[in-house]
Amino acid sequence: MLQCMKILVIRPSFIHQRVPLQCIRRLHQDDFAAARSWMESFTPASVPARICDFSFSRSSGPGGQNVNKVNSKATLKISLDNLLPLLPAILHQPIRDSQHYAAKSNSLIIQADGSRKQTDNSQDCLSRLHQHIIHLAQQVIPGETSDAQRERVKQL
Repeated sequence: MLQCMKILVIRPSFIHQRVPLQCIRRLHQDDFAAARSWMESFTPASVPARICDFSFSRSSGPGGQNVNKVNSKATLKISLDNLLPLLPAILHQPIRDSQHYAAKSNSLIIQADGSRKQTDNSQDCLSRLHQHIIHLAQQVIPGETSDAQRERVKQL
């Protein structure tokens, strides 16, 4: 019995949960509809440039002398204090649980070094931020129930 308890204590980090059930119950259908409409209108330009903090450093990997001389790697640091007001409340906790979250600075940090140009890497960081937020939203925000599905559930 004691061995089972140890396993239960060690293993919860491996369990993947999308959103706790009690969080979903607290949200009203109007909140989900608002989140769905937000997700449809969210574009990379939706995040204002003034809240983005870019820094540049030397890239790594092959590239000859350019890698050693030019600061082309872009790092985007965006404070959650500035980002979270732009996002639906249902995304706040998944953002904090994401792989890009830095707890010490309470910010998201995204890096890109795929190009030899700073501007391309900066745009790549913004694109990755957009893709990351959309991916989290697709995992957390449930799709709209069709009328046919509602009828099937009523008949059960």
